[in-house]
Amino acid sequence: MELWDAYDESFNVIDNVTLVRGQAIPDGMFHLVCNIAVKHIDGTYLIMQRDFKKHFGGMWELTAGGSALKGETPIECAKRELKEETGIICNCLQELGAVTSNENKTIYVDFLCVTDCDKKSIILQEGETVDFRWVSANDIKKLSSAELVTKRMQGFIDEL
Repeated sequence: MELWDAYDESFNVIDNVTLVRGQAIPDGMFHLVCNIAVKHIDGTYLIMQRDFKKHFGGMWELTAGGSALKGETPIECAKRELKEETGIICNCLQELGAVTSNENKTIYVDFLCVTDCDKKSIILQEGETVDFRWVSANDIKKLSSAELVTKRMQGFIDEL
């Protein structure tokens, strides 16, 4: 059972409330998800193909990421998710900002990891991703909505 902190709209942890993955999130509450875009020092970006058994299976995504566990700060969540989903250990993540989705009852905190890792050393997390590629910013912008999980991710490229 995966437990999460509950947050209010102002990104404050709500005391004495625990959310459980898979259970409905009450109105007025949000859970935290961290997304990490990975940019190599050569200017290319890491994209990963989602496992075909997942929602949006087979589509590509620009970010590693996932839900923060109970008691985790955004930076702790981002470092953990990045390592679990790519094998990359990064101690200098740059926070890009946060977006609240009332529809998903989620606060997304976005990070950038700039790395000089061996590009062939990416470790895919079983059940999460099945493939990866390093691509240019222009290649990401050209991906269609049928290929890229969310167009919001293309906005990262303009910001970076």
